[in-house]
Amino acid sequence: MAAMQRPLRRTIAIAKRACFSSLRPSSAAAAADTLAPPQPPLLPPFDYHPHPYNGPSTDEVLAKRKTFLGPSVFHYYQKPLNIVEGKMQYLYDESGRRYLDAFAGIVTVSCGHCHPEILNAIMEQSKLLQHATTIYLHHTIGDFAEALASKMPGNLKVVYFVNSGSEANELAMMMARLYTGNLGMISLRNAYHGGSSSTLGLTALNTWKYPIPEGNVHHVISPDPYRGAFGADASSYAKDVQDHIDYGTSGKVAGFIAESIQGVGGVVELAPGYLKLVYDIIHKAGGVCIADEVQTGFGRTGSHYWGFETQGVIPDIVTMAKGIGNGLPLGAVVTTPEIASVMAQKIQFNTYAGNPVCSAGGLAVLRVLDKEKRQAHCADVGSHLLERLRSLMQRHEIIGNVRGRGLMVGVEFVTARKEKTPAKTETTVLFEKLRELGVLVGKGGLHGNVFRIKPPMCFTKDDADFLVDALDYAISKL
Repeated sequence: MAAMQRPLRRTIAIAKRACFSSLRPSSAAAAADTLAPPQPPLLPPFDYHPHPYNGPSTDEVLAKRKTFLGPSVFHYYQKPLNIVEGKMQYLYDESGRRYLDAFAGIVTVSCGHCHPEILNAIMEQSKLLQHATTIYLHHTIGDFAEALASKMPGNLKVVYFVNSGSEANELAMMMARLYTGNLGMISLRNAYHGGSSSTLGLTALNTWKYPIPEGNVHHVISPDPYRGAFGADASSYAKDVQDHIDYGTSGKVAGFIAESIQGVGGVVELAPGYLKLVYDIIHKAGGVCIADEVQTGFGRTGSHYWGFETQGVIPDIVTMAKGIGNGLPLGAVVTTPEIASVMAQKIQFNTYAGNPVCSAGGLAVLRVLDKEKRQAHCADVGSHLLERLRSLMQRHEIIGNVRGRGLMVGVEFVTARKEKTPAKTETTVLFEKLRELGVLVGKGGLHGNVFRIKPPMCFTKDDADFLVDALDYAISKL
């Protein structure tokens, strides 16, 4: 992700001078090059006309950001996009140009931009009561909590609402420490669990970490089947967890937290069977197990409603945000009654948690996902997308790995497949080229060489075909 923040002009200039001899396709792929799209692909038809835009220009918006926002606020692209409107899986800039949003506001727009049923729920509640805290009764928070709890397995029935994923993970970590009486937390290398002062300790990517106290956190080897030290051998990675407990702690820990698929780290799916082995180790060490579902939840993986279900486990605590609100500032922590009881020792309160407007919107999201069968849709469209990307990988040596589930997909670029050398500069060039072609993706991984494809869940097979064709075209122009 750090590559996003580097001066792109210099990077692109270097890329244009670079020698791509190591990326030349094999003889079979070279013969297939005649199949490369001769012309830039066109966006699928979409029956919508954006409103005329009369607001400030891109230059004016950028100048105001630079003047009044912190210098850490970065933007994508050499020439930043001024996005002024969105509709379902598409975004529009100030000129009315349409883009395929394959990143969903960083995996946040689950049902689609400005989905009418969600907008209606938000607006109707806003007309009646915009804000009232939990010191008063209001039915929306209870209705939303009940609906959310019904989606959880086991005894995960108690819901705490918060405003973001970082806040959800902070609360989960505090619960783990209070419930167990232990302090030490274990998270994975390459993980991202938030940017607050406490969750930065759980995060394990140097590009995001400031030099501040990390709060008794141990980072174990990420069970990455592509780049990991042990390939897809879950038992070897689990042994590393046991070693950390044996040699780096008192023998007791507060908890273990992991994303079911590492998002910011580059869409890394954990080695099969890993969580089941580790959960057993953690429980024996007196800890609780936390599943970070901020990016993987709500059916995005297609095969399951929650990412942790792909590993056949039931966590003690589950955190979620992003897609839960389709863009609303909303997050949640769901746990068991037993663990939740420790929070009653003191006053635990959140001013905006369970806000009537956010609760109404969140409930509408759950209903839309069910009504439109988005989990099954993610499985169907995601399989098609992965199949096409893997076919493209056979033609272009620069694609080192295609991975993911449903509509949570990663494409990793390398300059040499055997050595898996990150193609950092080339990825930046392709990133810019896709934007020119009308496709917006994310970037991830420590070296910024992974495209993160995580669109709104209304993304279609036609959209998938356009994205792959655009990527094919862009690579062919390197």
